[in-house]
Amino acid sequence: MGGRAGKPLRAIGLMSGTSLDGVDAAWIETDGVVVGAVGPSVTVPYSAGLRGRLRGVLDRAAGLVAGLVEGDAEILAVTRELMAVHLAAVRTLDRPADVIGLHGQTILHAPHLARTWQIGDAGWLAGETGVPVAFDFRSADVAAGGQGAPWGPVFQAAWAGGLERPLGVLNLGGVGNVTWIGADGALIACDTGPGNALLDDWAMARTGRPRDEGGALALAGCVDRGVLARLLADPYFAVPAPKSLDRLHFAWALEAIGHLSAEDGAATLVAFTAGAVAATALPGRPARLLVAGGGRHNPAVMVALAAAMPCPVAPVEAVGWDGDALEAQCFGFLAVRTLGGLPISFPGTTGVPRPLGGGRIAKPGGAG
Repeated sequence: MGGRAGKPLRAIGLMSGTSLDGVDAAWIETDGVVVGAVGPSVTVPYSAGLRGRLRGVLDRAAGLVAGLVEGDAEILAVTRELMAVHLAAVRTLDRPADVIGLHGQTILHAPHLARTWQIGDAGWLAGETGVPVAFDFRSADVAAGGQGAPWGPVFQAAWAGGLERPLGVLNLGGVGNVTWIGADGALIACDTGPGNALLDDWAMARTGRPRDEGGALALAGCVDRGVLARLLADPYFAVPAPKSLDRLHFAWALEAIGHLSAEDGAATLVAFTAGAVAATALPGRPARLLVAGGGRHNPAVMVALAAAMPCPVAPVEAVGWDGDALEAQCFGFLAVRTLGGLPISFPGTTGVPRPLGGGRIAKPGGAG
């Protein structure tokens, strides 16, 4: 996936995902091709107020509300609060770094409209930390006709080392995405469908809690097979990889299960998440599927995946990875690749016509 970037650099990756739960920060050392070392990671959660304001902005962006532009007062206010959490994550991690990789918070992802929007302020973060910040990883990909997601594959392949291949790596954040790493190193990736977002929204609406803690709701419920069939009939599942989703693509599913009990609705959503993964066409059966992201903490999700998949399923910790830090580590890795001019997206991962670089660098002094 490209030549060496040069000497190993220390990087901090920052990820704030579609689950809208907080900022993950992780330290790695890499030359952008080989992962030399991984260090500590931290998560700084969003306050309930910030989570609500971000959800409000996300809902407005999804509706393409007139006047919602980068200078919008609410966007600016939310961005300032958001970046304070990012800075707190960097300072809590308290590790030296040569570069920071800032994903930003996605509020709109519509590659079919050649549009993707992550809010954040890389220049401010560079000024506050004194460290160059790589950011805006998605725009070049989408402008070239790519899906603008997912971003984990090149890092996962580097980190997979001598693991048996073909290998599947599933990340279950707000949206699910999967990477297929072939025996020859070939990468195929796409968003699978819903991850935790629908279940989180359902739990909040029915119980007032932000998630189905421990899978308690889903494990107490029964799957409505008729509703599940309707959900899995969404045209998205007939589209071949690479493909990607906005967090709200399946928001209609909450209406489809609205007549169900809290428990049965949760069970049906868990079956939908697992069924979406199973419905994703991969080049072949992986030797096993490793699961990262918050979804692996839900026992109901892991049981459903094990039942739906034709291969062994295990959390990434089974091979010594940290499933809570993986995405943040990835953006540290991509930051180093950006500095080295190496490609970060590929025809098999996002659908770009050729391996493509991306990202921009904000320097502490304001030059970029």
